[in-house]
Amino acid sequence: MTLLRLFVGFLCLCIGAPMVQAHEVNPAYLEITETAPDRHAVVWKQPLKDGMRLRLTPVFPETCVAGPVQASLAPGIVVERWQLDCDMTTGSVRVTGLERTLTDAFVRVQRLNGDTITAVLRAGSDDVSLDREATSSPATAYLWIGVEHIWFGYDHLLFVLGMVLLVRLRQLFLTITAFTIAHSITLALSALAGVSLPGAPVEITIALSIVLLAREAIGRMRGEVTFSQTYPWLIAFGFGLIHGFGFSGALASIGLPKGQEVLALLLFNLGVELGQLAFIAVLVALGALAFRLIKASERPLRYIAAYGIGIAGTYWALERIAATFFLAA
Repeated sequence: MTLLRLFVGFLCLCIGAPMVQAHEVNPAYLEITETAPDRHAVVWKQPLKDGMRLRLTPVFPETCVAGPVQASLAPGIVVERWQLDCDMTTGSVRVTGLERTLTDAFVRVQRLNGDTITAVLRAGSDDVSLDREATSSPATAYLWIGVEHIWFGYDHLLFVLGMVLLVRLRQLFLTITAFTIAHSITLALSALAGVSLPGAPVEITIALSIVLLAREAIGRMRGEVTFSQTYPWLIAFGFGLIHGFGFSGALASIGLPKGQEVLALLLFNLGVELGQLAFIAVLVALGALAFRLIKASERPLRYIAAYGIGIAGTYWALERIAATFFLAA
């Protein structure tokens, strides 16, 4: 039973850790567009975390001379614009401070001749060389952004975990497919057509959807038969529409590359799905391994996981309701 206790402790740690970091952090975005020889227009979008800007700073070659900065606020981000005069065919561009956050920085350098350099910077790899070959498709960077967005989107991951606990194995594929189709629809509407919902109600609904799944999973283990157990794909589809607006936060902060909007959106969505499937595969593999090693009933672990998910969802719902209706007042 010692191994069982260790596994339960690890499971509780995995569920409890996200409560410290209730929301995923969207990527920062640095765009450098050459408007004339050795003259560049810079756009720097830095995400806000709990209303505070992250301590991220773009660093350019030493020969660069920066003009005055014009700053403005957008939902969830600070946008800064300025002019930069220098030769940007050599040297590198860095973003410092990434090691202190969960976020990455998407860098796009557009040259006067049409060549484009794109890169995703992260802790341990926070610079991009300016003399590297041009990127054939700037949209390819969106694949990894999608993967990271789901991996650090703890509320989305717990929703997926809740679905795994709720449905039977033969229902899992159809349920996950319904969730995928639904959030793909609203993600496309948000990114391409500008359709949006207020962020606070979306985040509160996402948290409540986690609580609902936890309650339904516990009910299933108690022998209850409910609509969500009989038709879980309908529940997954309905909440998937809301989760799609949550996924759109990352794309809202960095935008889509001109002329490649559809490709970038598809790759971002594919990245989200790859991250989601990888998470499910790890869950199934760890569960099978643990139960084989422990040789004990999986029922106690399912109860612990379901209650842990419910507690985390309740915490996030109350936190987001307080931030929306009380702290903001």
